[in-house]
Amino acid sequence: MMRSILFTAVLLSVAASYYIYLPLPSTITEPWKLMLLDAVFRCMMHVGNLIQDLGLCHHVRVLNFVVSVLELRGPRSSEFVRVTDTSFSGVPARVFESIAPGPERLKRGVIYFHGGGWALGSGRMRSYDLLCRKMAEELDAVIISVDYKLAPDAHFPEQYDDALSACRHILKAEVLASLSMDPERVAVSGDSAGGNLAAAVTQQLAVDTSVSVRLKAQALVYPVLQALDFNTPSYQQNSDVPILYRPLMARFWLEYLSGDLSLVPYLLANNHTALDQSQEAEEAWAKVNWTRLLAPTFHKHYKPVVPRQGTPRLLEQLPGLLDVRAAPLLAEGGVLEKVPPAYILTCEHDVLRDDGLMYAQRLEEAGVAVTSDHYEEGFHGCMVFAFWPVCFSVGKRSLRNYISWLEQNL
Repeated sequence: MMRSILFTAVLLSVAASYYIYLPLPSTITEPWKLMLLDAVFRCMMHVGNLIQDLGLCHHVRVLNFVVSVLELRGPRSSEFVRVTDTSFSGVPARVFESIAPGPERLKRGVIYFHGGGWALGSGRMRSYDLLCRKMAEELDAVIISVDYKLAPDAHFPEQYDDALSACRHILKAEVLASLSMDPERVAVSGDSAGGNLAAAVTQQLAVDTSVSVRLKAQALVYPVLQALDFNTPSYQQNSDVPILYRPLMARFWLEYLSGDLSLVPYLLANNHTALDQSQEAEEAWAKVNWTRLLAPTFHKHYKPVVPRQGTPRLLEQLPGLLDVRAAPLLAEGGVLEKVPPAYILTCEHDVLRDDGLMYAQRLEEAGVAVTSDHYEEGFHGCMVFAFWPVCFSVGKRSLRNYISWLEQNL
């Protein structure tokens, strides 16, 4: 009996180790901690996919249910930060207002969009709640975390429309005054898919003459900015690096653009931007040409993937691939030159690394001041993993530098 129990324990330990262990680049930070974190994520994904395969529920709804049970927090104020749940133009948001001694004064403000592939997460999650509290306290600021709609219940452009509507409402003089926000010191920020929304909204507000208050800065954290090339050097290099795998990013795009998930292999092969595709696709391709936009050090040994023949009518099925509201990297230079100074955080071990680096280059070419903050040991999502119990050293350092940039530039 004892031998059977021991044998079973050893077998389960080996199985668990096999599931958890992943070969990771030697420069990645705290690899075993990342492996454990990724194992939890993969387990949740597998459970979600199983439930969907059984016809019981969409896998994204399963994941968000788990998040709501484990992560969502109420609006708890503290001695230093007042927290309230509200809405702007019908879009839910959580407001974090610093409480500082002394007379009331105008504060800098940040409108923040959480990540999650336009499908997962919430500004009310523990990680984002802690992030925004820390920002409010250290910057003596008002941080507004916007909860835009999520796939599969909403698809492009609904998430973008929510983000833009909330920003326009917040930037009204009377709303800024009610929140004691200085109209001369307002920024937009976001990470991953939230960085996508922040960049897209910033572009639109820069050319919108009906908005009298102008953004002072934009801060984009490992943003996703294009879906024309799933074979940039960073996509090829980090295809199997947690926590954002290359096929998963393609799935997020298809969920966002209301596409069939069976199209994932075609996107990964760049069939939508093959040489036989439309003139519009060819013109857009020039704006994501990494052979020109990336510094040679990031090219490494990788080569462009441009098939001669693509999948017929793929761009017709997914018109959002060429829509600048979904892919801000495709913006014209005349729009880019109007946007405010930018901070762009990228990580070496992230499929989205080159999206951020290419956008930084295009902004600089348009005459925009850009601060590029790159982390050689970083991975996708690291900045929000700066708090216990999932706390990475690169997460704490990147968060510290992010807040420092806002303090100096806002």
